[in-house]
Amino acid sequence: MNVFKALNPVLQLSALGLALVGLASPACAQTPAPNYPTRALKIIVPAPPGGAIDTLARVVGDKLAVALGQPVIVDNRPGASNNLGTDALAKAAPDGYTIGIVGGSHNINKFLYKGLGWDPEKSFEPIVYTHEIPLVFAVYPKLPVKTLPDLVAWMKAHPEQAKVATSGRGSAQEMAAEMFRMASGVSMLLVPYKGSAAAHPDLLAGRTALYIDTLSAVQAHVKAGTLNAVAVSTLKRASALPDVPTADEQGLKGYEANTNGGFLAPAGTPKAIVARLNSEINTVLKLPEVRAKLESVGIEVKGGTPQDYANLIRADLVKWGKVVKEAGIQPE
Repeated sequence: MNVFKALNPVLQLSALGLALVGLASPACAQTPAPNYPTRALKIIVPAPPGGAIDTLARVVGDKLAVALGQPVIVDNRPGASNNLGTDALAKAAPDGYTIGIVGGSHNINKFLYKGLGWDPEKSFEPIVYTHEIPLVFAVYPKLPVKTLPDLVAWMKAHPEQAKVATSGRGSAQEMAAEMFRMASGVSMLLVPYKGSAAAHPDLLAGRTALYIDTLSAVQAHVKAGTLNAVAVSTLKRASALPDVPTADEQGLKGYEANTNGGFLAPAGTPKAIVARLNSEINTVLKLPEVRAKLESVGIEVKGGTPQDYANLIRADLVKWGKVVKEAGIQPE
């Protein structure tokens, strides 16, 4: 029996119209996107409270909660050179309710530690590149050093006093110092500390000569005149210290040793959720009050697509892998 013949003319037209709409709109048959989010989100921070990525997580998280209509909880998981928190993120459910923010060590630790339970590329879905933190060549102010060439000359003339503080194995500060050694040809003794707070007293007292530290950690000392900033590590001058030239400007061509990072999700997180988070976080990063807050503590605000961040991670892995190899650093 012909179904259309069994219908009256009006119903025939209605049924035909519905059939044509269905043919013209195949997307109508697709499963609708999930109603995300329906509960609180968690941001894993693989570092203690108070640092740069913790600040970013909290500033962005507060605005993201408003945009998504759900609470956003910051979960600090410090330890093992940021590996503990990163491992927890890699093993979290890929449902968009647990994300994380990482810093420069994310693209370095692969070359320093054996048996990591995660891979910086394969274990995560990049969400958005959030920040870059310039490093500052901070010098004990009583040294006769005003520029980077002055510093190189002094270190070559006084190798026994050329003690350079770092924030420990695999830190961006150590990698920056190794790159400086390679680029300038100076001899130096690296002195590891457990972070900036532990290193600063010896630098301020002149027991170490140099610390290539994050702008956020040293800018108060630089502005107070208790440390002398002779260069920044980025190819572009830092907005918070516009009068301090880059290392590249002062003869170390191509020198770039910043610490950067962004938000990641566990591998397998649906692309639609990653895209939603990317869009919302990019919007947050453009807010004037957010930019002002982050830039006031030495954080340069970035942004972009998930692929932009994936490309940055890949490029950093190549760069830091080469530095570790040339420095002769053996993985533990």
